[in-house]
Amino acid sequence: MIIFKKAEALKKHLEKITKSAQSIGFVPTMGALHQGHLALIRESRQHCDVTVCSIFVNPVQFNDPKDFEKYPVTTENDILLLEEEGTDILFLPSVNEIYPGGLAGGIHYNIGYLENILEGHYRPGHFQGVCRVLHRLLDIVNPGSMFMGLKDYQQCMVVKRLLEEHNIPAQLKMVDTLRETGGLAMSSRNLRLSPAARQKALAIYHALTYIKHNIAAFTVEQLRQQATRIIIEGGFEKIDYVAICHPGTLQPAGDADKNAPLVALVAAFIDGIRLIDNMLVG
Repeated sequence: MIIFKKAEALKKHLEKITKSAQSIGFVPTMGALHQGHLALIRESRQHCDVTVCSIFVNPVQFNDPKDFEKYPVTTENDILLLEEEGTDILFLPSVNEIYPGGLAGGIHYNIGYLENILEGHYRPGHFQGVCRVLHRLLDIVNPGSMFMGLKDYQQCMVVKRLLEEHNIPAQLKMVDTLRETGGLAMSSRNLRLSPAARQKALAIYHALTYIKHNIAAFTVEQLRQQATRIIIEGGFEKIDYVAICHPGTLQPAGDADKNAPLVALVAAFIDGIRLIDNMLVG
């Protein structure tokens, strides 16, 4: 595995690969890698000639500075895992390398209503930061395909909008969420959970499963209320949202929509750590 820390050096290296007609797959990450990330690497290696992974904890997508400071950094272990998976290239840039003009400013990305619902509502500015870093990374890597996990469901929708709005030729490949034993969605934030909190965190999975299994039996509001109760009784101290939506738009579903495919989404805090998850239902 070749490690690059400078954008210009990586860009020149990848231009040679593109000229040789080899396909490039890209897996952007913020590190603290787990099996969910490695599943993305495997998907890329299966479909592309060269796989590039980036590790960059992006300061402009954190609306809470304390959350940024606490984000787990496990770079040495990450490098080992990527090498074991056969990753071809790791891009490990500094903040100055990604934002040479500084963190302030930047263009405003038109992501429409997605910026103001669910994650966008509770994390103002988050998706602008996601778009800004991915636009920069995609300009450097210029991949044919980019692989992202469906655990960040709304983020995948935002990235699709970014690619369309800016005519970026990369194809977005979305990979199913990987779960730990018991159903907890794999996440870098899980590293911050105590053993007791990790066990309690299964309540999100239980709530989503309840919605999935009972979608035909109750109203949408009854399902939301019961899922909320399961999460709170499971040990979570705060819930940002429990939502049941149309999967293509994330607009709220009504009782008349329950025979169609839907997606249930949750964001909640346990021991001060914010976890998100989702599940296709209906």
